[in-house]
Order: sequence, then structure tokens, then C-alpha cells
Amino acid sequence: MSARGCAVGLLIILGVTACKKESAPPKDTPADNAAGTKVGLVFDVGGRGDKSFNDAADRGLTRAKTELGAQTLVVEPGEGTDREGALRNLAQKKVDLVIGVGFLFTEDINRMAKDFPNQRFACVDYTVTEGKVIPPNVLAIRFREEEGSFLVGALAALKSQSKDLGFVGGMEIPLIHRFRAGFTAGAKHVRPDANVLVAFAGVTGEAFANPGKGKELGLSLYGKGVDIIFHAAGSTGLGVFEAAREQKKLAIGVDSDQWAEAPGVVLTSMVKQVDVAVFDVVKSVKEGAFKGGIREFDLKSGGVDYVYDNNNKALIPDDVRAKVEALRADIIAGKIQVPNK
Repeated sequence: MSARGCAVGLLIILGVTACKKESAPPKDTPADNAAGTKVGLVFDVGGRGDKSFNDAADRGLTRAKTELGAQTLVVEPGEGTDREGALRNLAQKKVDLVIGVGFLFTEDINRMAKDFPNQRFACVDYTVTEGKVIPPNVLAIRFREEEGSFLVGALAALKSQSKDLGFVGGMEIPLIHRFRAGFTAGAKHVRPDANVLVAFAGVTGEAFANPGKGKELGLSLYGKGVDIIFHAAGSTGLGVFEAAREQKKLAIGVDSDQWAEAPGVVLTSMVKQVDVAVFDVVKSVKEGAFKGGIREFDLKSGGVDYVYDNNNKALIPDDVRAKVEALRADIIAGKIQVPNK
């Protein structure tokens, strides 16, 4: 779900699972670049145009097409078996890499990886389950969302005129709870009396694609005295921005820089470099360097961050910025351990 646009060419921390594998991964060689590396990508719920998670993946794919000459096939599935069918169709086309965008693809990709052991797969926000083996031909791309969320939580608490802040999540799952946990911890770190009111949009994938519900939840939280809401809800969060605009309050975007969706209303955005992750895995295939396992993007590597630029810096006082940057340094140095649940 689940946040877009800072620097590219970021340093990436690579970790490979230490678990036992059922079979050795196929030996990787550079893709046939005479016709360009062939990449198939299946979008998450909400698809392109969500101004958040999916659009970040699309930017990475577009960059791979422009800079690496990749040939791309994209699919925007609906609910249920459409995801598995889309992945299978791409695998049968024998593309060089199949990417699933979103945690909902985890089990589908696990099944496809076993059915197509010589096919490379990658999954953004792959759900790692303790004791469960990641197929050797799958790259699990993960982010330390809680670290970036800690920073925007601290920023919100320092900026707020109220002790009450809000969090609107999409689907109530462990992934989104990482955003909530980091945001709450950051707020309470700088303001122990801070109170974070939490609301979720639903229990299915559609909870990430319901702006009407987002507006309803946003209005409810603002009505309870909240003056800043952080959303981690895909396009549902666009409704939170609408509520903030109507109530003349502030909101925090996710995954991508969402300033353009509500200028003057979006205090900042907690960004995940999904575009960089997608580009990087395509590049690894092109160069014959693809490896299965886990690749994690954190605050230290620049994989997560918050937006501070010419658009929003007038909303963030210098002393607040300085305090948040000090917290960044402490997290990177290991002085602050950010909870993830």
C-alpha cells in the first residue's frame, strides 16, 4: 500500500534469507538484451492512477524502459484469482522477470515460483512468514515503513496544536500496523501526552481503493479534535485529503510525495522508494545479477524517508525540522529502536 519521489541511485541494503531452500535457484545470466529485458508487472488493488503505491511502481518500470531498454507488459487485475491468473500468463510468456506489486501477491507468487522454477519473480511488500521458505527464484522486496513513519509522527506531534493526532489505515493487516506503530512511537517520543486515534477502512484489498470511505473516516477523526492525520491507505487516502481540505486541517501522505493532490494541506509524505526497488531489480536481471531472498530498504539506505522541499518547507518550522533530523540520526545510529507492531 502499501507511499513517492526522492533521490534515485540509493544505497540498498541486501539481506538474503538464511532459511533452507527446497532447490537451488537457477544460475542467473544477463537477459537477452538484443530485444531488451522483458518484464511483466501486475499492479496492486487500485492500479495505476492511485497517486501512491502503484504509481511509484509504474515510475520505476517506466525508468527501466527508458534507461535500460526494457520491454514491459503490465496488468491491472481485479480481486481474487485474477492476480494468480495474471502472474501465470506472464510466466507462460517466458518474460525475464515477473513482478507482483503488493503483499496480496505473496502466496500467488510462491505458487507460481514452484510451477515455474526457472522463472524469476519479485514481490514488492512480500510477506515473510517465520518458518516458511521463500522460493529460491523469488526476490522479496521489503521496507522498514515504521522508521519513516516514526519521523512523520514526530513531525506531526511537534507541529500539532492539539495533543490528538489521527491515523487512517487501509486494510487492517500487519503491514499497515507497521506504519501505525512507527507513527505513534514517533509522536509519543517527542510528546508523551500525544494521543493517536486510529481508524481502518476495511478488511479486504478494496480498503485501499475507497476514497469515499477515506473521507468519511477523515471527517470523523477531525471532528474528534484531531488536527493532523497520517494515512497509509492507497487511493483511499485521497478522501482523507478531501476531508482535511474541507476542515482546514493538515494531512500526511504515503508512499509517494502527495503534495500535488492537496497543496497546502499535505504537511509532508512518508515515502517508500518503490520506484527505485522496481528499477533496481530489473537492472539486476539485465546484468545477470538477480538473486532470490530478501532485499530490505530502510532509513539508512534512503529506502524510506519524509518529504521536505520547496513545496512544504513553509509548513515545517526550522526548529521542528532540526529535531526530526536529529531523530533520523539516532535511528540510523541505533540509539532509537522503532517498534513495528
